Amino acid sequence: MGETMPVIDFRGTWTALITPFNQNGDVDYKGLEKNIEFQTLQGVTGILTVGTTGESPALTEDEHNEVSRKAKIFVRNRCDILAGTGSNSTRAALNYCKNALKSGIDKVLMVDCYYNGPSSIELRDEYYKTILDMYQDIKVVIYVIPGRTGTAISAIDIAVLSENYGRVIAIKEATGDITRMEEERSLMPDMSIMSGDDDKTFEMMTSQNINAAGVISVVTNIAPKAVSEMVSAILSEDLEKGKNLAQKLKPLFSIVTVKAKSKRILYAGREIMVEDRFRNPLAVKTAMNALGIPGGFLRRPLGKMTRAGAEIVRNALKKVFQESPEILLPLEEFYNINIEQRLYDEAIWENLIYQA
Repeated sequence: MGETMPVIDFRGTWTALITPFNQNGDVDYKGLEKNIEFQTLQGVTGILTVGTTGESPALTEDEHNEVSRKAKIFVRNRCDILAGTGSNSTRAALNYCKNALKSGIDKVLMVDCYYNGPSSIELRDEYYKTILDMYQDIKVVIYVIPGRTGTAISAIDIAVLSENYGRVIAIKEATGDITRMEEERSLMPDMSIMSGDDDKTFEMMTSQNINAAGVISVVTNIAPKAVSEMVSAILSEDLEKGKNLAQKLKPLFSIVTVKAKSKRILYAGREIMVEDRFRNPLAVKTAMNALGIPGGFLRRPLGKMTRAGAEIVRNALKKVFQESPEILLPLEEFYNINIEQRLYDEAIWENLIYQA
C-alpha cells in the first residue's frame, strides 16, 4: 500500500533563480537577497534555488547548501521555496536533502542523475525511492531533462513512485516530448505537470491531454510579473489574455538557449564558420548583467557569449522594450536602472562579449 497524504496543489509560476557571483567568483549573497526581494514583490508562486539555472554543478557542497539556506531566510515566508537537491550521486543528493530540511525547506527538485546514465528502474529505486524512504517529510518534484542528463526516468516508473509515495508532488517536464507528457497525464490524472521550457508553457497548459499546472521558469529572472500573469490567466481560463502575454514574451522565451554563428581562424588564416550553442543560464545572465541586475560572472567552463550571440539577446530585449515596455519596466523601478540607456550603451555590451 502506498502513502496516504493530502493532495498538494503544486502549480503556478516558479522562478528557477540564477546564482549571482561577485568579481572574485564568490556567491554574491547581497545580490541574491536583492533578486529574491524583487521576485516576491512581483507575485511569483515560489522560487527554485540551485537548479540548472543556478549553476548547481559548479557550486561547492557548502555553497549549494548555503544558497538554499539563505534563500529561505530572504523569502521571509512571502512565497514558497523549492531547493534543488539533485545530483549524479545518491549520496550527495541525500546530503542536499538533509540540509534543505534543516533549513526549513520540505520541497525539493531532483534532477535525473546526469552523466553516469542509470536506467529508469535504477533512477526509480536507487535514487528517488532511496531519498523518499530516508526522509519521510520531504516532498519531491522530479525533473526530467534528458538533453542535459543523458538519461530519463520513464513515465511509468514515475507513476509507480507516485502510487507508493504521496510525496511525489510534481514533474518538471523539460523533455520537449509532447507524447510523453500526454502519457504522464494518462497514467497520473492528478499529478502536477510543470513546464520546464518557457517557450512550451502555453502549449502545455492549454493542451487538454497535458493540462500542465504552471511553469518553473528561467525568464522570470527578468520578467516575473508578466509570466505570472500569463500563467494565472491560463489557470483561470482567460486564454485570450494568456495568449496575448505569451506573444509579448516570445522574444524572451527564445533566448533561454541561443544559437549563433561566428568565425574560427585556423592556420594560414583559414576561416571557418561555427555555430555555438549558448545554453542556460548564460543568455539570461548576459541579459541581467546588461540591464544592471545582480547576475555577475558565470562559473567556468561557462563564460561569455560571442558578439553574435550577445546581439541576439540584445535584440530580443530591445523588441520587448519597444513593443511591450510594461514587461521590463518593473526592473527599472525596483533596481533603479535606465533600461533604454543600458540597451543602447555599446560599452556595456562590449564588456559582456567573448574576446578571442
